[in-house]
Amino acid sequence: MLKIHRRAWGLALGSAVLQILIFPLPGLYWLAWIAVAPLIVAIFGAQVPETLQLQLDSRARLLPATPGQGFVLGYLCGMVWFAGTCYWIFDTMHRYGGLPNPVALLALVLFCMYLGLYHGLFGLLLALAAGSLVAGSTSGGSRTGGSRSGGSRSGGAGIPVASGKSIRRGLVAVPFLWVAVELARTRITGFPWELLGYSETGNFALTRLATLTGVYGLSFEIALVNSVFAAAFLAQRERRKWLLMAALAAALILQAGQLLAPPAVATDRTALLVQPNIPIQTGEAWTRDYFQDTLRDLTVMSLHPLVRANDSESDKERPNYDPIVWPESPAPFYTNDPLFRDALSGLARQSGSWVVAGAIGINPPTHGDGETSQIFNSAALFSPQGQWVARYDKVHLVPFGEYLPFPQVFGFAGGLTKEVGEFQHGTSHAPLDARGRRFGTFICYESIFPDEVRRGPLEGAQVLVNISNDGWYGDSGAWAQHLQQTEMRAIENDRFLLSDTNTGMTASIDPFGRMVAAIPRKVREVLVAPYALITGTTFYTRHGDWFAYLCAIISAGALLVRFVFPDRER
Repeated sequence: MLKIHRRAWGLALGSAVLQILIFPLPGLYWLAWIAVAPLIVAIFGAQVPETLQLQLDSRARLLPATPGQGFVLGYLCGMVWFAGTCYWIFDTMHRYGGLPNPVALLALVLFCMYLGLYHGLFGLLLALAAGSLVAGSTSGGSRTGGSRSGGSRSGGAGIPVASGKSIRRGLVAVPFLWVAVELARTRITGFPWELLGYSETGNFALTRLATLTGVYGLSFEIALVNSVFAAAFLAQRERRKWLLMAALAAALILQAGQLLAPPAVATDRTALLVQPNIPIQTGEAWTRDYFQDTLRDLTVMSLHPLVRANDSESDKERPNYDPIVWPESPAPFYTNDPLFRDALSGLARQSGSWVVAGAIGINPPTHGDGETSQIFNSAALFSPQGQWVARYDKVHLVPFGEYLPFPQVFGFAGGLTKEVGEFQHGTSHAPLDARGRRFGTFICYESIFPDEVRRGPLEGAQVLVNISNDGWYGDSGAWAQHLQQTEMRAIENDRFLLSDTNTGMTASIDPFGRMVAAIPRKVREVLVAPYALITGTTFYTRHGDWFAYLCAIISAGALLVRFVFPDRER
């Protein structure tokens, strides 16, 4: 078996760099249309014969990667991509997890090695889909099948050579395989961070597709254009120009959708989103006085919002905000703490508003015999009369942040869990019901799971509310990556989304994913957030990840046919 050519290694690394650049904070979104193409070309041309004198036409000069080589090239690309996109894990594990620098670096490396397996899986499957089934050729230069019939060729010593037919088959498979692998990353590992389609969140025309297919439809479209760019470099010289022009035209037309801004969506309600900008601190720093001062400050901010110089006089008269929202608990606010409950009840009564506040939910032991309380990452709902009405408990927790999976194996990461608690999983995505107004609430990390967020609107949520604490990410690009994915949830479900964060960016997002109003990061301020209640549901809301599963089924079917009927290749 030939070794992987150095050009293929360079293409795989180049693809990783391009995939890093298309997400915040670099945010060079237009590069998405070519970001995967180098990896595709690398897999089709992993082995380039330098000594074998193959008498082949121009379509058959490339030696495709074996499945193992395809995996290695994809794996390298994936590890570099995750390192360049999720580098913030190192600082989080070191600063808030209490891990020494070398151990935090090791945690990042292991993370990249694990998640990089999915890019590796894509490379393996693409090599399988495109590779020749011919083996055991007699001698260098012998052929199996003619070029006119599109048959596969062998270049000697059983080396498979890519025919025009195998290249076309592989290129057609690219978008289906890519989406199938993204679905696997979502369902198996539970970390669908920055799927390819998120790079086009600001493309207002193209994102209409997401109301049907979710973000996976955008990933499919981007991967499809990338496959055409790859085809231009794999085709005969005389056809290369036309394919390149076609790919470039498609990319320009699709990217132009970012310029087609739809009209503003009418709003008739106003929420008040509180951004407290409380630094992440250990439990020892929260003295009773500090705790009471924080509650008092947030209450004053909620009752007396800052009046900006450019506000009109009518704006200076305090309206009835509906609701007032506090972010994911930036302080040890426990739902069974009388200080916290009394403060929130008083705020609701004084303001005459519904209040949604992040807190640590406590379920006391139901039996004796040493049973401990259950704790949850929660959002509490208070009525204008100051009554405790409902509580949402976070369903999808952050591994190594809110709970420690396999503690016997990952005991070294216990410091991070110690800082935020060992939480229990919630069991319901039901909206918080404010007497007919239904808030589809989800907390922080849950915003990256499209199939879970849609369950709120499916159960009648008229507006989405995301409370978060992005202070864990520091000044890295993670907060912008998180916000970008949160915006896609508004698009998929055709809902206004109120995103309230501890350190920012806090924003009101319309059903097109646009920020209607926002306040900058790292300031203590409140946002007067316009929005509207919407009751209809999109096709995606009703049917979920049907498109991603369809791509997975088509991919599996194509690979099955590929091996069940090998004689057709000959």
